[in-house]
Amino acid sequence: MTARILIVEDNPINRELIDYLLRAYGFETLKASDGHVGLEVARRERPDVILCDVQMPGMDGVEFVRQVRADAALAATPLIAVTALAMVGDRDRILGEGFDGYIAKPIEPTDFIAAVNGFLPARQRSDDDAPPQASPPSSHEAAAAPAHAPPRAEGRGRRILVLDDTPFNLELKRDLLIPHGFEVTTAQTAQEAWDAAKAQPPDLVISDVGSPVGSGFDFIQRVKADPVLRDVPFIFLTSTHWDSASRARGLALGATRYLVRPMEPVRLLAEIEACLPPRRGDD
Repeated sequence: MTARILIVEDNPINRELIDYLLRAYGFETLKASDGHVGLEVARRERPDVILCDVQMPGMDGVEFVRQVRADAALAATPLIAVTALAMVGDRDRILGEGFDGYIAKPIEPTDFIAAVNGFLPARQRSDDDAPPQASPPSSHEAAAAPAHAPPRAEGRGRRILVLDDTPFNLELKRDLLIPHGFEVTTAQTAQEAWDAAKAQPPDLVISDVGSPVGSGFDFIQRVKADPVLRDVPFIFLTSTHWDSASRARGLALGATRYLVRPMEPVRLLAEIEACLPPRRGDD
């Protein structure tokens, strides 16, 4: 019997990422964009587990958990906070508000699935060693939510090289960029990215910062030292290196943009468009 998981998350990027990951491991999902909607869905659908962001406009996660615990039909439902809060004491404070579990962003897929499984009986658990089978959020699915759907970018075959050590992140970036006309090459290490760039110079590079083998900073130094590649626009996109020192270093090394995740698709596409030089003949 497949478990049904309710995702209460106001950020559409985070909501779709969590939805994709859960479906990839065989769970059924329900989604809500704020606490009020989440409460309505929970009362109507009686999910097996609820994943809830803590910081949301209107009804935040703390008020949401209070409402759930006050409802006799939902009071025993496992509630897991999924939050980017990382200050000392935040975990204990959040658990003290009534949540049963705590998952910090950015999400590591295997640990995330293991945490969800921990709140389910054996018959409803996913095989957390199984490779994902579901498709990532598609451009069609994004279009179904017009308030957040990204505009049609004019990739027109321009080549983007994406460096990220997480296959899940690479797949999501491909799914965003390819439907908008971009050709996308992906790499999981700085050396793979370097080899790809030398074989076919890209029109733009999007790179993570942290990596177990060769950082994004190492990669950009090689790119900017190469006479063929040094003028290629370079965007850092990171979910871990948010500090001002890292940002200053990335820009000093020649990055055109230093961006942090999570980020709305519409903004990332706009940043890409802003960094790409106009084609010959373009107005």
